[in-house]
Amino acid sequence: MRIVATCLLLAMAAVYIVTRQYEGLHPAIGYIRAFAEAAMVGGLADWFAVTALFRHPLGLPIPHTAIIPENKDRIADTMAAFLQNNFLTPGVVARRMAAVNTAAAAGAFLADPRTGESRLRDGAAGLVADVLESLDPEKLGGLAKGALRGQLEKFELSPLLGQLLGAAIADGRHMPVIESLIRKTAETLEANEALIQETIHERANAILRWTGLDEKLANSILDGLYKLLAETLVVPDHPLRRKIEDGLQTLAHDLVHDPATRAKVEALKREVLANPAFARWLDALWERGRTRLLHTVRNPQGALGGQFGASLAELGHALQRDVQLQRVVNRFARRTMVGVATRYGAQIVRLVSETVKRWDARTVTDRIEGAVGRDLQFIRINGTLVGGLVGLLLHVLDSAM
Repeated sequence: MRIVATCLLLAMAAVYIVTRQYEGLHPAIGYIRAFAEAAMVGGLADWFAVTALFRHPLGLPIPHTAIIPENKDRIADTMAAFLQNNFLTPGVVARRMAAVNTAAAAGAFLADPRTGESRLRDGAAGLVADVLESLDPEKLGGLAKGALRGQLEKFELSPLLGQLLGAAIADGRHMPVIESLIRKTAETLEANEALIQETIHERANAILRWTGLDEKLANSILDGLYKLLAETLVVPDHPLRRKIEDGLQTLAHDLVHDPATRAKVEALKREVLANPAFARWLDALWERGRTRLLHTVRNPQGALGGQFGASLAELGHALQRDVQLQRVVNRFARRTMVGVATRYGAQIVRLVSETVKRWDARTVTDRIEGAVGRDLQFIRINGTLVGGLVGLLLHVLDSAM
């Protein structure tokens, strides 16, 4: 466009020179000369005006030229103030965000598996992989294991166990455990009948062994135990069953409310945490977790597909259809953006201002001229044509007089 504008100016100069030589051949040539003369003046004037914005015309230090390079810092501050006053004020951000359905837009993004699922999955996987591979595994493992151990040491286990046990008893979920314990006891007795009989035989006196009563005594004891366990298993209100339930309820209550019981559980927990076997288990757990996570993030298409993509798509459809959910998400997005503008608006515009100030004059000139230069050359072209028309009009008026 600069070449076109310059060629047009040169063409007007050539027309002026030619018509100046042959003006007497015909009256119409005077009109052409007047048009070319005024067009040449208009084109030169607009060339000077456009050039003066960015540099000194012909390299001459004419006052009030090279306006943008000379006022670079002031332009940077003005741009920053303009951005802050017109875009980053809480009121402007709130009004703008009120007209944007952020939730629906996010839902459309997530519901499309070609964009939402793949881009989020690949982006998250790449970020996690970069972080894991850039950090020292030993130091990272030490931090992770130390954090986990610290949380376990601060966490009081007894109330949680008591609440879980109490909830299980209230829902009747403890009964299968009791019944399984009774069956295991019966199986243990059956598997060790010979040992029990031998023990009774050894501890019986000589008279019992001589009369054979020790064997009957052992069989009676075993039969009684089998009968007791069978009745406990079959009869819902059996005294032994109630005794076990009462014991469990007492244990659940003491785990929550009894300081002595809670202290015993905490002491046992500290012993477990201090045991070298726990440290080895924690090391193995960390290594398995780290290896599995690295495998997952390095293969996001297989590991994070399927359920992950389905969950994202389901969330996207919910954001598109659920008006109440949209209202909540949009309100959160609006408040977040207003908060960002309030807290960081000044820092954002300061970043713009300082960035422009750090540019050298040539960089500022090239970037602004590159952004609006085409329109500036149209100013030169229009100035040439408008100047010519004005010159032609003045010549017509002068001839009429």
